[in-house]
Amino acid sequence: MPSFKIGQRDVGDGSPTYFIADISANHDGDLSRAIDLVHLCAEAGAEGAKFQHFRASKIVSDHGFKALGNRLSHQAKWGKSVFEVYEDASLDWGWTEDLKNACHDAGIDFFSSAYDFEAVDMLDAYVDVFKIGSGDIDWTEMLRHTGSKRKPVLLATGAADLADVQRALDELRVTTRDICLMQCNTNYTASLENFGHIHLNVLRSYRELFPEVVLGLSDHTPGHATTLGAVTLGASAIEKHFTDDNGREGPDHPFSMSPQGWREMVDRTRELELAMGSPEKTVALNERETAVLQRRCLRAGVDLQAAMILERSHIEVLRPAEPSGITPPHVERVVGMRMARDLPAGHHLEWGMLLSVEE
Repeated sequence: MPSFKIGQRDVGDGSPTYFIADISANHDGDLSRAIDLVHLCAEAGAEGAKFQHFRASKIVSDHGFKALGNRLSHQAKWGKSVFEVYEDASLDWGWTEDLKNACHDAGIDFFSSAYDFEAVDMLDAYVDVFKIGSGDIDWTEMLRHTGSKRKPVLLATGAADLADVQRALDELRVTTRDICLMQCNTNYTASLENFGHIHLNVLRSYRELFPEVVLGLSDHTPGHATTLGAVTLGASAIEKHFTDDNGREGPDHPFSMSPQGWREMVDRTRELELAMGSPEKTVALNERETAVLQRRCLRAGVDLQAAMILERSHIEVLRPAEPSGITPPHVERVVGMRMARDLPAGHHLEWGMLLSVEE
């Protein structure tokens, strides 16, 4: 059963789902706001707060996006250039220790997605796990550099095919075996049509193809249907964006989850985990009384006298099922046996009341 630790928490098969609140750019350039979001997500049930450490010049080409012309997908609604949006959304690296301390005070884990080599090196002193975003799944140098820190890695697999996933795993496995492979869809438009593109059943394929990795979901759809589905299919870690106000200006607020929605998601998932239970089919502890009430046993349909040879018409199969009573599968065996004593109609039959014809 694959698993690894993030801080003191076991993440993997057999452990409760680990919830990651991706605060990302929702700090809006304000450290105090970022710290407030840390505490809010902890109160809502998150066990890890994730940020994103990038510098605009190290993640996007101003020239490249301008040459691309009309912005695509979710970027089409941005009022500024892509480069400017990334500049505004970047996190001041000087906040890192404060954010780490805030997470400690809130009782949750701190980590981040690092988007360049220097960010990986800087974060190494502050994090127990690294997250690699979907956009870097084919940047093999970055995969190797992140893996070289020999810490667990969460790898999102949005906008990728199976060959991309296999190549990324091959790179990471050189230095770490602690990998969470996260199904993901990178359409951030918050459209309800996106549910048709999540493909949670990919998690089934991941489990079959890569049984040694922990499974997860990095998701951007509203609500928690995908979360519940992913956990049912074996996901052990769930990442969702987190904000306190979907109406705020910023690239990530529209598709992020609110504290109320987040709390609901966690609570429903904990119920699901209880409901998933054991793969062994048995009478559940809370069914033992209803098994008596709802199941049947063999009962005397008429007054039975000692030495009477039982016929099928003498027997009724009725509730409740007395614990000492003969159960319905044995009715054919009982027919033709001889009563050892009298039994009034309505009373249940027991094996000690019957004799074979020869006896």
